[in-house]
Amino acid sequence: MTESKTICSRCIMDSSVPHISFDADGVCNYCTEYLAQCGHILNDVDGRKDAKLADLVAKVKKAGAGKPYDCIVGVSGGVDSSWVLVRAIELGLRPLAVHMDNGWNSELAQHNIASLVQRLGVDLHTHVIDWHEYRKLMQSFFDADVLDVELLYDNAAVAVNYREAAKYGIRYILAGTNSSTEGMRMPTGWNWNKFDKKNIRAIAKRFANIRLSTFPAIGTIDFFRFRFVNGIRWTSILDLMPYNKAEVLRKLQDEYGYKPYPYKHYESIFTRFYQGYILPNKFGVDKRKLHLGTLVASGQMDRAAALADLEKIPYPSLAQLNEDRQYFLKKMGWGEADLTAYIARPEIAHTAYPSEQPLWDFCANVLRRLRKAFA
Repeated sequence: MTESKTICSRCIMDSSVPHISFDADGVCNYCTEYLAQCGHILNDVDGRKDAKLADLVAKVKKAGAGKPYDCIVGVSGGVDSSWVLVRAIELGLRPLAVHMDNGWNSELAQHNIASLVQRLGVDLHTHVIDWHEYRKLMQSFFDADVLDVELLYDNAAVAVNYREAAKYGIRYILAGTNSSTEGMRMPTGWNWNKFDKKNIRAIAKRFANIRLSTFPAIGTIDFFRFRFVNGIRWTSILDLMPYNKAEVLRKLQDEYGYKPYPYKHYESIFTRFYQGYILPNKFGVDKRKLHLGTLVASGQMDRAAALADLEKIPYPSLAQLNEDRQYFLKKMGWGEADLTAYIARPEIAHTAYPSEQPLWDFCANVLRRLRKAFA
């Protein structure tokens, strides 16, 4: 018998989500917090977005004067980062596009990145991680049974962006992160601290006995050094302009030959398989609830359409799922029995292995106190 779930009456988050609660009207705490914290960004209640954007552009140009580039734009091939690159050029900036290749790019992602940089006339730096090293790192995370296997990609991608910014003396990284499509907070236990270099190294050493070589890791101290010594700012520029994902996607398709993905972050074959198969089956996590729920709460998607999407498998089709499954097995050197055994094993927390989460929490707390004292 299938257990019934309570679904938020405003978005689509439900009672299976950790630490969720509902008010008397059936509205969940996730979308309530989201709208309270990001409502001024979504609706531009102070009418100052244009002025704030103009001020940022002026600062970027001034800080980048005399340098080959004035900003970094990390590109994955996804809609958000692609649009940032387009807007940077339209605003008269001189971005360096930066991409981190871990060997799992889909053909669509490669097409979208190549098409964009060519049509925009932008230089592209791609950092390629040695596949044998990356496969061993992934295998160690699978052996560790921790949830956030994508910590590897996310950590490396952030590291590459900061390193390129420091290399050219660039002060601004223009990110595709934004409140309109991903402002709702991630439920506890659905991912892990993306700056936990210690966790990555510890798991790699314990299960694969390898040291990081071509993998560009970033940790807590690295982050604070880049931020406060190098003065590099990670800026969500899309929050300073109107951003409707459906309209942006149409423009990218019409003007830049962009080809869309079925769901958010599906530009990577592994991310597609991870979010569409591994997370739901091993960890009981369906991130579509968060991604689609944010779009519903921000008014960019019809709630009924989002709920209808959730009734489907998190893949364009069963055929695509089977194709990705076979691709994953071949690329990782697994058999069906290996995948079955992995899915059946229980989750082990990231904190079961050495982690710098306490250091991150301490530094973040000190920073909050300093900002409060000097506010």
